[in-house]
Amino acid sequence: MTTRGQDTGGQPLPRGRMPAGWDTDLSDEYEWVPLRLPPDVTRLSASVRLSIEAEYRGWELTRVRLYNDGSRRVLLRRRKTPADRLGIPSRPAL
Repeated sequence: MTTRGQDTGGQPLPRGRMPAGWDTDLSDEYEWVPLRLPPDVTRLSASVRLSIEAEYRGWELTRVRLYNDGSRRVLLRRRKTPADRLGIPSRPAL
């Protein structure tokens, strides 16, 4: 179920939808992806999913925010590659 102001679980959110303060120190050297993990994703499951993204796609965890409803907002980053400069998109497949 999608609520106002939230995306479905694990889907990338537009940059404008980052929590307050998260967009202050975004470097152009990195690619940034904010994600929302729904409340039904356990901490262990989230950890495994994010570890897979880090291992195979080069993403690193930058920030995590846990909300009262159990959902999490996550900010991932990775260094830009030559393919990124050519405009070939590559988003996490959470």
